[in-house]
Amino acid sequence: MTQTSDDTGVSLADAFTHEHHAIDAGIEEYLASTQPDPLVRAAPLLGAMSALRRHIYLEEEIVFPHLPRGPLMMPLMVMYREHGELWRRMDALADRLQAPGQPADDVAATCRELLDLLDAHNTKEEPVIYPYMDSDLSPAEQAEVRHLLADGELPQGWVCQKA
Repeated sequence: MTQTSDDTGVSLADAFTHEHHAIDAGIEEYLASTQPDPLVRAAPLLGAMSALRRHIYLEEEIVFPHLPRGPLMMPLMVMYREHGELWRRMDALADRLQAPGQPADDVAATCRELLDLLDAHNTKEEPVIYPYMDSDLSPAEQAEVRHLLADGELPQGWVCQKA
């Protein structure tokens, strides 16, 4: 497996890992905020959840189908299952954010659960799955992924496989 990079020198594996950190940072920013306006306080959390949903879409629809099934069959099955759990947790979190009078402690606890799930997921995905991205995706697939990472949006109504 070799890592290829774009004209900025960033491999897909590095770009996806960077996005993991940015998603975590959005959730952590919400947890650290003392902003009294709940809509303003929720902005980084909502942004992180939107980015995570798009991130899962990119993996499930573009990246994972093009990776070698032999060595990655079991790890990919785990990734799909964990994506479903992350998706359901984000749905619950979105419901909590929209519920009037929802105690901030309940939302914060759900955020911490989401961060724990992400940590467990990412520590498997980054070393096991990501090294294959740069070597097993065609140049056209890599370009599509890079474009969507930069400014793409989740297709309306798309839900991950195991949600």
